[in-house]
Amino acid sequence: MKYPEKLNDLIDFYKSLPGIGEKNAVRLALSTYEMDDKTLSKLSDNLLHLKESIKKCSVCGNISDNEICEICSNPDRNHNIICVLEDFKSVFSFEKNNIFDGTYHVLGGLINPMDNINPEDLNIDSLVERIKNMDNPEVIIALTSSIEGEMTMLYLKRVLSKYNVKVTRLSYGVPLGMSLDYIDMISLNKALDDRREIEDEA
Repeated sequence: MKYPEKLNDLIDFYKSLPGIGEKNAVRLALSTYEMDDKTLSKLSDNLLHLKESIKKCSVCGNISDNEICEICSNPDRNHNIICVLEDFKSVFSFEKNNIFDGTYHVLGGLINPMDNINPEDLNIDSLVERIKNMDNPEVIIALTSSIEGEMTMLYLKRVLSKYNVKVTRLSYGVPLGMSLDYIDMISLNKALDDRREIEDEA
């Protein structure tokens, strides 16, 4: 028996989301159909206004309700340490584990010539501007262990070498090719604690 066309379209949509398989997609689609009009309207409204209500922090590039995110505006954070991440999802991975008290900088991707993603397409210039106004800062490069991640790390090291900044990377405890979103708290904490300078790799 086939699902009605519109329901099938919704199932296909849910299946296209990361981590959603066939069974979960069907379950979500049927649950959506069973919502009362008020709940469905609220869901629709949230989806429609999601992008326009969320901003990118003008300091670090993380997503926020305000122009400056709560991390960058928090005086209790260590503003002399910046952890450079590929995307905002990695910020939430660090924050939910409560293992880092510094600040972040979201690049918005990785250098990937095959996909025409070049350094100028990433949030790098603002990182340089941030460290110019800091005393003896440390930049922790915490990117996915992949060819693109290594390429981006080496580029950042080269750019930052012009300034008085300590540049470190996560330890090699992070599995090759694994996104930081999927690393457990213990492994991520150890990778952060065991970070090391990358002067000899540039």
